[in-house]
Amino acid sequence: MGGSELAANLFRVTQTEDKLRRERINSKEKANKTHFEVGQKVRKTIKELGGTMPENLPSMNSIKTINAKRKKATPKLKNN
Repeated sequence: MGGSELAANLFRVTQTEDKLRRERINSKEKANKTHFEVGQKVRKTIKELGGTMPENLPSMNSIKTINAKRKKATPKLKNN
């Protein structure tokens, strides 16, 4: 994830948590609905501001892939 996507995701999470607490939402169904609604509002804001929608961002390599490439690129030291 890039910085903008991380920030948007963190904003969505914090706003959802605040709304769940503020409105004392306890049921799974209402919590899911709240997560969806807050996410939709964050997506709408990104679109209105001309940002890149998450589904249009380039995909990143997995940690396993990155570590494997790094391991191959690191020269092996000989034991003396």
